[in-house]
Amino acid sequence: MKTYLAIAFLAALVATQAEAKSFHDMFGTDAPEGGAGAILKTIDFQQGPIKLPGANATLNVSDQFYYLNPADTRKVLVQLWGNPGNAAEGTLGMIFPAKYAPTDQRTWGAVVEYDDGGHVSDDDAASTDYNALLKQIQDAIKGDNPEREKQGYPSITLVGWAEPPHYDKTTHALHWARDLVFGKDPNGPHTLNYSVRVLGREGVMELDFVAGLNQLQEINNAIPNVINTVQYDSGKRYADFVNGDKIAAYSMAGMIAAGAGVKIAAKLGFLAVVLGFFKSFGVALLALKKGLIVVIAGIAALGRKILGVFRRDKSTDA
Repeated sequence: MKTYLAIAFLAALVATQAEAKSFHDMFGTDAPEGGAGAILKTIDFQQGPIKLPGANATLNVSDQFYYLNPADTRKVLVQLWGNPGNAAEGTLGMIFPAKYAPTDQRTWGAVVEYDDGGHVSDDDAASTDYNALLKQIQDAIKGDNPEREKQGYPSITLVGWAEPPHYDKTTHALHWARDLVFGKDPNGPHTLNYSVRVLGREGVMELDFVAGLNQLQEINNAIPNVINTVQYDSGKRYADFVNGDKIAAYSMAGMIAAGAGVKIAAKLGFLAVVLGFFKSFGVALLALKKGLIVVIAGIAALGRKILGVFRRDKSTDA
């Protein structure tokens, strides 16, 4: 009997662990030669349940995607895509579509983070005027551009919603996408900044997509499956909220504004540059057909500005 129970326990344990695959196992071919290939050979491409203890959640990664842990995410963002080291700070990993390697110029990915700022009320989801919010954010970004340029960073133009904010009350997930242009040229390349926020009892799972505007439809098609990947632990789901739990200092509208680097002053009704309590918001990464330009638009606790524009060497494409 004890032997049977031990076998059953081990079987259950194996069933709850993620499956790590090599590059060859994942894509059916060997990694390319050269520096990028050497890095790809060290990466674990994981599928199955991924425990995120700090977020009280699990990512159930189906065979449509693969997950990279924080260390492997750093290899992609910094070593393969040429971002500065702090671009990978604080992430819980990344999710990619299973059909593309990280160096494939067609790939996209979602950077996973968790904000433990408290329970976010969804009471204003249906009543928020998202077009008015867009105008406020556009004005705030425009007003902050002189300071950005003074510090040596490109100006930002928020062209509009690439996908208007949408809240799914069943999954407690908010998602929206912005169409951005960096720099002075109004005809310059457009950046897709697609964000998903999955609400929990004590915080918010943040997924910020690394993609080009031409990949909007593909990401839209994947969004339901990506959202369903996130599963909060029992007792930590949004519906498990009880009076007395910590309440977040921002609303749904504030969460969207923070993704653009601005915040809503709750009573004054205006937007200002984020200087305080938002841990980390808004990664905007641009993938182009011929190589990859990466634009970090991260805003962190002390008003961190845009970090820069970086081009990935085309020779790393697989």
